Amino acid sequence: QVQPVESGGGSVQAGGSLRLSCAASGSTDSTKTMAWFRQAQGKEREGVAGIYIRAGGTVYDESVKGRFTISQDNAKNMVYLQMHSLKPEDTAIYYCAANLRSRVTWFIAADFGYWGQGTQVTVSS
Repeated sequence: QVQPVESGGGSVQAGGSLRLSCAASGSTDSTKTMAWFRQAQGKEREGVAGIYIRAGGTVYDESVKGRFTISQDNAKNMVYLQMHSLKPEDTAIYYCAANLRSRVTWFIAADFGYWGQGTQVTVSS
């Protein structure tokens, strides 16, 4: 099992930046991919960024491409989401998720078996 724990959320004005952190504990050596999802009030959860833990390759949803960057520090079992040029529509609870299986379909939430509790990001206009 893997236990992700998010931190770094907060409130920012449009155009600002935030960095989210995800600390993973447990069977981190078994983790194949990790991702950031978000869920705005009244909307479905959606994936925004993902990373292959060993290869380091990344994927992004079109809505955040060029603004968000996912990265990792394997020595610390950390995954980060750097967010720039934030928009009010980025307001949501952001979740970190881990997948231990060898295959993943970006961004199908059911492929990720381990989730953090979420951290709120609020962007005001």
